[in-house]
Amino acid sequence: MTDYTIIIEDAGANFAAYAPDVPACVAAGDTVEETRRFMEEALALHVDMLRETGEPIPAPHTQAAIVQIAG
Repeated sequence: MTDYTIIIEDAGANFAAYAPDVPACVAAGDTVEETRRFMEEALALHVDMLRETGEPIPAPHTQAAIVQIAG
């Protein structure tokens, strides 16, 4: 199993997600949870397609962290 970092953003009317390590793989949904699920499915399908076509599967290297600042 490979762990990819995904970024979920509030896109106004919905939420959008992407994986910095997997270009061109995106998803959108009505809620954060739905977007996360759709992105997981999109990544699985994308990796399957790369395998089928013999293209390299990107190695994960991006990390995300939450930092707190006084405000």
